[in-house]
Amino acid sequence: MSRKILIHSIVFSPDGVSTAYLYNDIALKFKASGYEVAVLTTTPHYNVVDSELKKQPIRKRVLGLFYESNFNGIKVKHVYQKKYKSTLLRLLGFVYWHIVSFVLALCEKKIDLILSPSPPLTIGFLNVIIAKLKGAKVIYNVQEIYPDLLIEEGGLKSGLTISFLKWMERFVYNKSDAVTTIDEIFYNTIVSRFKDNSKLHVIPNFVDTAIYKPIDKSTLELSKELFPDTESIKVMYAGNIGFAQDWDPLVALADELKNDAVEFFVIGEGAEKERLLQEKVNKQLDKLHILPYQPRELMPSLLAYSDIQFIFMSPHIEGHGFPSKVYTIMACAKPLIVISGNNTPIINFLNDKDCAYLLTKRDLQVAVAKISDILRKTSLSEFERLGQNGYVNIANNYSKEKVIGMYLDLIKKILE
Repeated sequence: MSRKILIHSIVFSPDGVSTAYLYNDIALKFKASGYEVAVLTTTPHYNVVDSELKKQPIRKRVLGLFYESNFNGIKVKHVYQKKYKSTLLRLLGFVYWHIVSFVLALCEKKIDLILSPSPPLTIGFLNVIIAKLKGAKVIYNVQEIYPDLLIEEGGLKSGLTISFLKWMERFVYNKSDAVTTIDEIFYNTIVSRFKDNSKLHVIPNFVDTAIYKPIDKSTLELSKELFPDTESIKVMYAGNIGFAQDWDPLVALADELKNDAVEFFVIGEGAEKERLLQEKVNKQLDKLHILPYQPRELMPSLLAYSDIQFIFMSPHIEGHGFPSKVYTIMACAKPLIVISGNNTPIINFLNDKDCAYLLTKRDLQVAVAKISDILRKTSLSEFERLGQNGYVNIANNYSKEKVIGMYLDLIKKILE
């Protein structure tokens, strides 16, 4: 009889966000490796993609107490969740998801192992209890460090709440059978919080190199209206337009280079999109193109259309998160311009790979001057050289097969 793995995650297919895509691939590889896989998640609410919903329809069960779908032969149970504007409604929805998912997990037949990503920290807490009751093992995957991230953002100020969450973090780390984190910086940040640090493992994220790969620009079939053929250097960001990124350097760059042969493309949705649109109007930034979310299958083509990608990390989050788009950009042989502090995960990862321009000092004028100089003076052949370096590194070290193989080895060790 095959062993059963429960993936318990706040996002999964058909939700269209990076962690969902990551765990979609993990689930499929586990299934292909002979494990029975079940998934417990929410209804799509982070990035609802109609085309994905059509491919994976969600059906109501028990009068809407939960929903079910089928992801390539894997049964997925969804608990209703919505991005409410009201803080109270969001909190109530969050509590509802925890309660219902806890009950659904207890109703699952024989579970051998539970795997879940952070955030939220509370999902790890639930899994420890579920595992105790079901006789299962637990792996907790630290994608972002909580409660550190909430404290740095300034949204968490209550001493009592902070103390409780730090206790919960230590409980999850020390009661789980294994904890994985994606980077040496993350490892060094949390290792002292373990009684037995042999439980902590570094397993990076990965990219599907069958999907994300270099494409010849001459073969692209993108909308000419949105992505015109011009001789300009094309600088792009595609992803969540939120508070994790610092948008001030972009606005300043678009203003500085408005008379140069440089165009900026920002593709996606998020809380900061309206501010960017307003800045575009106020400063008459005609070469700053702010476009809606594009389907995932177009991403390799979008990357191929660009000459260079940018990621400008917000100071309050740069030490506690790692944008997974770094892998896909490198896999498509595109260079990066990155603004982030020293000893942050993204700088630590890129520092020795010769595929990116890294700016680590927080001075807007200096950053704009340096990046403007790069975009004005660097040849396309140099961008291509950097992009090729990134591609080779990903192919050799961060492919889906290689990284998920590390998870399979860890699972085998824990279960045996």
